[in-house]
Amino acid sequence: MMTAAQLRAARALLGIDQKTLAEMAGVSVPTIQRMEASQGNVRGVVDSLSKVVDALNAAGIELIGEGGQSLSGGRGVRLKGRES
Repeated sequence: MMTAAQLRAARALLGIDQKTLAEMAGVSVPTIQRMEASQGNVRGVVDSLSKVVDALNAAGIELIGEGGQSLSGGRGVRLKGRES
């Protein structure tokens, strides 16, 4: 699963706008806009989600799930868990 915050952060790391990501993934700009407006996990058609994740991966973005580890050794940013 990918969150809307991860999607926005990935674009920011790449320095690209929604239109560029849409072109990279082969989806429409409104699709990217809807994904980024999601609350929590990104909602959308599985095919569109896969295309966006694949495009981000090809551009060098590693999406890390909750509690997951990154073994690729690249630089990154991670949101800390919130204390209760």
